[in-house]
Amino acid sequence: MQVQELAIAPVKLIVPDRFGDSRGYFSETYRDDRFGALGIGPFLQDNQSFSAARGTLRGLHCQVAPNVQGKLVRVLRGAIWDVAIDIRGGSATYGQHVAALLSAENFAQLWVPQGFLHGFCTLEPDTEVLYKVTAPYDRAAERAVIWNDPALALPWPIEPTEVHLSDKDRIAPSFEHARGWFG
Repeated sequence: MQVQELAIAPVKLIVPDRFGDSRGYFSETYRDDRFGALGIGPFLQDNQSFSAARGTLRGLHCQVAPNVQGKLVRVLRGAIWDVAIDIRGGSATYGQHVAALLSAENFAQLWVPQGFLHGFCTLEPDTEVLYKVTAPYDRAAERAVIWNDPALALPWPIEPTEVHLSDKDRIAPSFEHARGWFG
């Protein structure tokens, strides 16, 4: 397993080992003891999303107390541009982001810890994403920020005219509302 520390700790890019032969491949994509040693997990729920169109944008989301979530994100089919934005109060990197290309081909996973907004856009049609979360979904704890807030200046790799949003994400508040969600 390869683990890369990204520019904002404790976000990590992880590429599990794959063992292949003429039949295909086998990979251990998660193991509690190995990931736990990295400060990742434990996980209580798995989520899977399917996005039919390129340019489907999901985010920017997080959950606050009492059900704060960390997420381990990977792509089963297709490709995404995945982003984590630091919203930890008092953090030297508050409001900054890290991003990674995750695809079925590159097999990479992104660890998005508690205290970060998370979002992604699909780069291919028919993209499936699986993510493990450290707390159950809690509608009352759910928070969102608008994907194109100028204060964040996220370099989305798609044109605004390509973006497909849910009604909820279309009306998400600006980034200034995130202040204080995590101290």
